[in-house]
Amino acid sequence: MGTVERTEADALFVLIGAEPFTHWLPPEVLTDEWGYVLTGPESGRGDATELETSVRGVFAVGDVRRGSAKRVAAAAGEGASCVRLLHDHLASGESAPQGRR
Repeated sequence: MGTVERTEADALFVLIGAEPFTHWLPPEVLTDEWGYVLTGPESGRGDATELETSVRGVFAVGDVRRGSAKRVAAAAGEGASCVRLLHDHLASGESAPQGRR
């Protein structure tokens, strides 16, 4: 094995998951040209909550969402907030999107 040269750095920035993995979503869930999911007012639904997509009862959180902070702590917070939104949706008695039960 060769010698490993060590250097010092003032800072390090690592970006993981810069490309959203959303190609599997049905076309009813709207995305932008880069594949980020549109939520809230951007979803095209006037009554969508901040984390709700173009499909009522379908939510997106974290890096996959257009305009998100792209930080782990923000994604965790959005996920925690989404639990309440999901409970509210389920309590409303509204059914799942057609064909996606």
